[in-house]
Amino acid sequence: MKVIFFGTPEFAVASLDRLLAHSDFEVLGVVTQPDKRRGRGSSLNFSPVKDKAIGEGLPVWQPDRLKKDRETLAALAALTADVFVVVAYGQLLSPEVLAMPRLGCVNVHGSLLPAYRGAAPIQWSLYHGDGETGVTTMLMDVGMDTGAMLLKTKMPLSLMDNAQDVAQRLSVQGADLLIDTLLQWSSLTPEPQNPDQATYAPLIQKEDYGLNWERSSWALHNQIRGFYPHCQTEFRNQPLKILASVPLGCPLPQALPEPWETLRSRWSSPQSPPSEIPPGTIVDIIKNQGAVIQTGSGYLLLTQVQPAGKRSLSGWDFVNGGRLTVGDRLG
Repeated sequence: MKVIFFGTPEFAVASLDRLLAHSDFEVLGVVTQPDKRRGRGSSLNFSPVKDKAIGEGLPVWQPDRLKKDRETLAALAALTADVFVVVAYGQLLSPEVLAMPRLGCVNVHGSLLPAYRGAAPIQWSLYHGDGETGVTTMLMDVGMDTGAMLLKTKMPLSLMDNAQDVAQRLSVQGADLLIDTLLQWSSLTPEPQNPDQATYAPLIQKEDYGLNWERSSWALHNQIRGFYPHCQTEFRNQPLKILASVPLGCPLPQALPEPWETLRSRWSSPQSPPSEIPPGTIVDIIKNQGAVIQTGSGYLLLTQVQPAGKRSLSGWDFVNGGRLTVGDRLG
């Protein structure tokens, strides 16, 4: 089966790896997003998929807008591929592109469709506190993740998982599911999605990263792990990223891993802050762990943070280095 691969971030690399390693597939080339400038020197950085493709000696196309790049479209059409495989590419495919491969275009999507159609399914699933997620392969059409489904696989979510952890595991599951989908192609019956069950996972905006301490500890914890590693607050008039936390004093859908569950049992009563204690206030410091923050309902233990311009710190190192005391306030 002759394949052209479309993908950009690290999440897509496992699928490309698996295709290249399998004798039943021939990868003819790769389409990925244009290089971006990052870092202090604004150096030009390749996408993880481009890095892999160059290492394998594959042709690479990087159109700004694929549907308007006639040179790239002509090159793709001339290859007469059997299938286009799309994994987190970052652009919608036009009807012209969708019609090019003999068998169609297959997408590997990081959710259990029709839930979380869109650009950030892993992040929003964690944000909403879901207990499981998964991967769906589907036949692509002109809509945003609206095509008929082919195969699914599920994965449970731990309360301490963050978006990076889940993406790494799902990328491997997605690669396995992709190979299963292509090998079983002739026997699969595409299943239309029920649009009434659809939910959406839009691009994450900068304002989504801001922590509002009037929210519950459970909601804040899910925001921190879902949008890892970008959520931030202010402390002593400086930005402070919150990288990891433990929700305390609130009901949870499952037990926390130890030692957090034992610690949580000591803070078992959900509490709204007394009127004299504003949300965001440090109400306790747990030795060898970190600061406990009063939220709009319950408490949040900060276990990993990153002050502006500095490396990440454990919650306890942050307490000691910043000489935090009960009564200090974030936000």
